[in-house]
Amino acid sequence: MTKKEFILSIDQGTSGTMVALVNEFGEIVCSSYKAISQFYPHPGWVEQDPLQIYQSVIDGIEGVIQKHKINGNQILSIGITNQRETTVIWNKNTGKPIHNAIVWECRRTTEICESISQNKNNIDQINKITGLSLDPYFSSSKIKWLFQNIVEKNNIEISQLAFGTIDSWIIWKLTNGACHVTDVTNASRTMLFDIHKLEWSKEMLNLWNVPSEILPEIKSSNDTFGICEIPILGKSSIPVTGVLGDQHASIFGQACFIKGQTKCTYGTGAFILTNTGDSPVTSTNGLLSTIAWSINKKTTYALEGSVFSAGSAVQWLRDEMSFFDEANEIEKLVSKEKDNGGVYIVPAFSGLGAPHWNSHARGSIFGLTRGSNKSHIARAVLESIAFQCNDVFKSIEMDSNQKITEIRVDGGASKNNLLLKFQSDVSNRTIRRSKVIETTVLGAAFMSGLGSGFWKSLEEIETIWASAEAFNPNMDDNSRHQIIERWNKAVNQTKNWI
Repeated sequence: MTKKEFILSIDQGTSGTMVALVNEFGEIVCSSYKAISQFYPHPGWVEQDPLQIYQSVIDGIEGVIQKHKINGNQILSIGITNQRETTVIWNKNTGKPIHNAIVWECRRTTEICESISQNKNNIDQINKITGLSLDPYFSSSKIKWLFQNIVEKNNIEISQLAFGTIDSWIIWKLTNGACHVTDVTNASRTMLFDIHKLEWSKEMLNLWNVPSEILPEIKSSNDTFGICEIPILGKSSIPVTGVLGDQHASIFGQACFIKGQTKCTYGTGAFILTNTGDSPVTSTNGLLSTIAWSINKKTTYALEGSVFSAGSAVQWLRDEMSFFDEANEIEKLVSKEKDNGGVYIVPAFSGLGAPHWNSHARGSIFGLTRGSNKSHIARAVLESIAFQCNDVFKSIEMDSNQKITEIRVDGGASKNNLLLKFQSDVSNRTIRRSKVIETTVLGAAFMSGLGSGFWKSLEEIETIWASAEAFNPNMDDNSRHQIIERWNKAVNQTKNWI
């Protein structure tokens, strides 16, 4: 009998899809990556093709099977993690989406959200029930837009439709339409979910006019979500036993199992989550109360702050400004100058996330002089990532009434030593880089492994996690105070730009 020696982990992100094989030691023994396209039909609008997203998953699975020369019989279970809030509605009869996926960072529903916000009771109710702040970021307004502009205009029968975040869409396809499901972490990002009762909220469905019949069934993160039977796996029937939204997978992959432990993922955006234990913490500082994970129906909560533009700001320098050919070249360019030359950039390309939540703000540059050069501007972009994250760190401390002394970091930009050193200096905290940078795909594997018995406990997983390097602060307090004061001034001026 063939040994079941791997977890197949699928990480469907905003820029592309990674599929990996993870062994019992938490090592990524093989991976495959496929980029996906984004479309910008109008300023501030962001879309993706759901069929291309699914094909990238299939390509990734095929890639690791061929690279590592294995067959489906060697895979015990499948874990899935995904870009959150991104919204797909499809026809259950044809299996085809009724429209492109509306991506989490899309701002097309700003007016819809502003209409809802006219009644302050709505804002309070949303926050109380869902733990979220009213913003186009979340799925509910995207569903409303799709109904107003696609479903109603084309007289599509509601009984034919299914809504899902990307996890639901992938599972539905992998199970050949047999399973329409999601997990609690993804459900908690729709603005339709009651994080206290752990069920779809009737109040939110009524507020957003969302019919309950289009919603997926909600499961614990380590539940069985369906059986994957696709041709590239041969005759193997492999269960999907772990699902988490990407940032929840990251904090799980970072083994932040103790209340107060915090992680930061530097991706397209930057996402900071801190474990708040078995009850949600209500934020008064612009953060979100969310579900970290649910294991065997036991729920762990988190506080979250989302920075919209992190890696995407570096991509802007690469793609639109032609500062360099590859994103990793920024560290070399920035090193040409000892500081930012007084230049501050607030990369509010899609508005400002936590703790500001200003959807009207747009990117701004301050402090330019005749001597400002590409290196100064590139450094200002890199430093803006750290400044934005530091704003979130401080908000978490105020809400949780607990000092953060260490942050576990991951994501593509965490490879940048200069960024992590500056993050440590400006935040006055230890920054600890994970040995496995791809903790999102690792977290999905861990959760799936718990669901399938590959690993027996959180304690066993905790022994697997390892740190690669730590960055400690050595900036003096006066310098830190001065640069933060200038950053705050730049943010305030950006927020006033309309």
